[in-house]
Amino acid sequence: MKGTNLGEFEELVMLTVAALPDDAYSVAICDELSNQTGRSVKLGVVHSVLNRLEEKGFVKSQLGEATRARGGKRKRFYQLTAPGKAALVRAKSMRDDLWGRIPSLVWKNG
Repeated sequence: MKGTNLGEFEELVMLTVAALPDDAYSVAICDELSNQTGRSVKLGVVHSVLNRLEEKGFVKSQLGEATRARGGKRKRFYQLTAPGKAALVRAKSMRDDLWGRIPSLVWKNG
């Protein structure tokens, strides 16, 4: 497995893959990221991140069936691997720990 660090956008892509268990292909991932973040998300960037996550062993992919609607092209579907799930849990745990360390005074009257 190459690299274990998880960047912010990689984490968002992985969370989106997890949220779309039966429909996690690049266009759907891109659309869901745009909807959830309110940011413009480029398909090429999503492809690049998915490839990198697959190299790291955090996601795996497989080709679906060819469809007429896609002119006989097959979609590549993604799913989290066990190391990918573990990486997300570590990232969440780290964030929760850091949030828990913020003094409540910071949040008063703010």
